[in-house]
Amino acid sequence: MVRFSFASLAIACSISLTSAFVVPQKTFAPTTSTTLNVATTPDFVSEDAKKQIGNDSFLNENLMARAQNGPGKVNKEKLKIGIVGAGLAGMVAAMDLADAGHDVEMFELRPFVGGKVSSWQDKDGNHIEMGLHVFFGCYYNLFGIMKRTGSFDYNLRIKEHIHTFVNEGGHLGALDFQFPIGAPVSGLQAFFKTEQLEPIDKFHNAVRLGTSPIVRALVDFDGGMDMVRDLDDITFTEWFTQLGGSRGSLDRMWDPIAYALGFIDCDHISARAMLTIFMLFAIRTEASVLRMLEGSPQTGLHDPIIAYLEERGVKINLKSACRDIVHEVDENGLPTRVKGIKVGPKNEYREFDVVVGALDVPGIKKVLPENFRKYPMFDNIYNLDTVPIATVQLRFDGWVTEMQDDVAMMDVSGDKSDGKAPGIDNLLYSADAEFSCFADLALTSPGEYYKEGEGSLIQAVFDERAFGRSEEQIVKDAIDQVNALFPSSKKLKCTWSSVVKLGQSLYREKPGQDKFRPKQATPIENFFLAGSYTYQDYLDSMEGATRSGLMVADEIIARADGPNGLAAKARANAAATEASA
Repeated sequence: MVRFSFASLAIACSISLTSAFVVPQKTFAPTTSTTLNVATTPDFVSEDAKKQIGNDSFLNENLMARAQNGPGKVNKEKLKIGIVGAGLAGMVAAMDLADAGHDVEMFELRPFVGGKVSSWQDKDGNHIEMGLHVFFGCYYNLFGIMKRTGSFDYNLRIKEHIHTFVNEGGHLGALDFQFPIGAPVSGLQAFFKTEQLEPIDKFHNAVRLGTSPIVRALVDFDGGMDMVRDLDDITFTEWFTQLGGSRGSLDRMWDPIAYALGFIDCDHISARAMLTIFMLFAIRTEASVLRMLEGSPQTGLHDPIIAYLEERGVKINLKSACRDIVHEVDENGLPTRVKGIKVGPKNEYREFDVVVGALDVPGIKKVLPENFRKYPMFDNIYNLDTVPIATVQLRFDGWVTEMQDDVAMMDVSGDKSDGKAPGIDNLLYSADAEFSCFADLALTSPGEYYKEGEGSLIQAVFDERAFGRSEEQIVKDAIDQVNALFPSSKKLKCTWSSVVKLGQSLYREKPGQDKFRPKQATPIENFFLAGSYTYQDYLDSMEGATRSGLMVADEIIARADGPNGLAAKARANAAATEASA
């Protein structure tokens, strides 16, 4: 009876998905859902910022046009704005603020821009990265920014609509979304046909997904999304196994995906985080399509943004760490207003009308003055944890992912640029390795990673399971695990390697964290926050960083003008300071 009941349920859910899918036409206004955390959502002034949060932000196709076209407003009064941090969030905010007519200057600790999406060249001209950067089709805001800077059409390479799993011994599994009918049918057939799961695990997978908020969202999107938000306090494993999900499905498919999204497994990642991305996959066919850069992030993503900023007079100061945030306090010692920042090795004091802390979690914790923590919003940030990663690059004298033809695998002669080399040209996952995801960049991003006369450049991201090992041991383990996944690659030699350790990368998307994420506007009227950890309805990612940059710019632009605006208050504060001098 139990087996019959579960089977009936799975079949019923599959029928309802394939025959009754209609995405309702929606008017894009900010949601009023009571499940949004009170601590993170109030006091948005900008209507554009409000469109980036709430259930409607997932269906709002106009967000790409907003990012592409800019803020659409030039403020009547100019602000002098200092942005601490030149990662993606800070640079996106600077684009909008400069277009709105403000005087913007940026300060970056490192000798290069990009934050967690940074890349640079070593002394031998090798491009080094801090991670493996993949662009999902639902990165609407980031794609809009890239269209605005002219890089979208030239610097991204679209991949086959397949998510490939490489198992020990070279056995491949896949979620093949290629299908004449789009979402959700394309996703259903991908899970039904996947070779990555045993038949019994496919069955349990179908049962659990068939009873998930995703099914409800297909006919009641707000109801489904509200259910997802309410699942932030349990792990994906707890949610998945409650009503039929199997351990086999978690181990062989969901864990590799969880590691790729947040560098932690299903036993530790929030159910909300995982279901958010799969909600998008279910309702948007393009959401699961993958793109990768033509070359390095510096060339393909950051350089066009830098050119855009420099054309508008934005100054970017590299190797200029923020040492202190100078601020005023009231009679109780509560911070009331930021006056400026101290930057660089000489603690140079720079005054600004507005300061934006566009940093990651460890960066903002380091920069915030201790008395800022008197405000709960700032104090909550210290509840956010981060995950360590190690990004490994391995150059070989042949083509690692070519498993069918040994002659082709060994052949590095001639010009094999622009995808001519043999192997798998896509992002790869594995349940049998300690790296969450990996790719052959000489194939996927050949513009700067293919070298004539050389072979694969495997880039893999190790999570905290391997982080504590020496760089030499990590390289050895990476080679051994690559050989286990691709047995024929044992005939190849690793000719060069690199390891970049990042002790604090993404914020740890464990249960209960969403409520600690701060909004972009803060209790200090002229101090703002940006970064993918700040509140926006997406994961800690390039798209999340872009959203936060647009949101903080919208909030500043909306507050700049008027008798009680940021500009008027800056003038009043300057006059009061002068009068008291």
